[in-house]
Amino acid sequence: MALPPRLWTTDAAAVPALLREQGFVALPPATLAAVAQRPLVALDALKDSWNRLPPDRWLRDGGSYRHRRHDSYVVTTGADAGLRLVQHRAHWQPVEYNALHGGIERWFAPLQAAMADHPAWRQLLCALAARSATLRGLSAAEPCYVEAHPFRIDTTDGIGRPTPEGAHRDGVDLVVVILVARQGIKGGETRVFDARGPQGLRFTLTEPWSALLLDDARVIHESTPIQPIDTAAGGHRDTLVLTFRQGGFQGPA
Repeated sequence: MALPPRLWTTDAAAVPALLREQGFVALPPATLAAVAQRPLVALDALKDSWNRLPPDRWLRDGGSYRHRRHDSYVVTTGADAGLRLVQHRAHWQPVEYNALHGGIERWFAPLQAAMADHPAWRQLLCALAARSATLRGLSAAEPCYVEAHPFRIDTTDGIGRPTPEGAHRDGVDLVVVILVARQGIKGGETRVFDARGPQGLRFTLTEPWSALLLDDARVIHESTPIQPIDTAAGGHRDTLVLTFRQGGFQGPA
C-alpha cells in the first residue's frame, strides 16, 4: 500500500481519521496546541528544560552528540482521566526494533520538576494518549503506557544523529515526534516509510511545536543527521519524542 500524499492538517478534529486512514499525520504548531487545548505560549514555558539535559551515556556509536531525559507515565482518559508518574525505570527496547541499542536497560535521568509538574505538560500527554486510544479503538478507561524522551542532538562531533539506529519502528501503538527548536543547523530531514513497502515521504520539521504522529504498526521513521551551518558556532536540534502503548511498558521478559 502506497503512502497517501497528504501530510499536514490544520484541523485538530481530523487527526484520528487521518491516522486511521494513512498511518501518520503532521500538525503545525497551532494544531498541536488545539489538540492539547493549551495556548502555544504555555508550551513555550517548557522550552528551557532542554538546556539542562544530561549527556546520553549509552550511545553505542561512540558519539557525544546526544543529551536526554526519560520518564514513564500511565494515563487514563474518560471520566476518571488522569496522569500518573510511575517509579523511575529503565528504557528498554527489543533488538527487533532497535538493532543498535536494543536488548539492554538504559537508565536516563528523570525529567526536572519544572517540566514534569507543568500543567501544559500534563495536558499534552493526556490529550495525545486519548488519540492513541482512539487509534486502537480502545475504551476511554483503558490505561495507556507513555514514555517521554526530551532530546537535544548537537554538533559537538561535527555531526549529530537523531536516529543512529536508522529507520525503525518502536514497538508501540503511537509515536509522536515534536520539534521544540532548531538552532544553527542544516539537515534533520524526517523520513516516513510504509512498513510494508518502499513508498515514503521526506520533509523537514522547521517550526517549534510542529509535530508528527505515527501509527507505529504501519510506518517506520528516521531523521537524517544534522550539521552546523557555522562550524565555530555549532548548533542543535531539540525534540520531544512520546510513545504510547497498550498493555504495559516494554521490558525484558
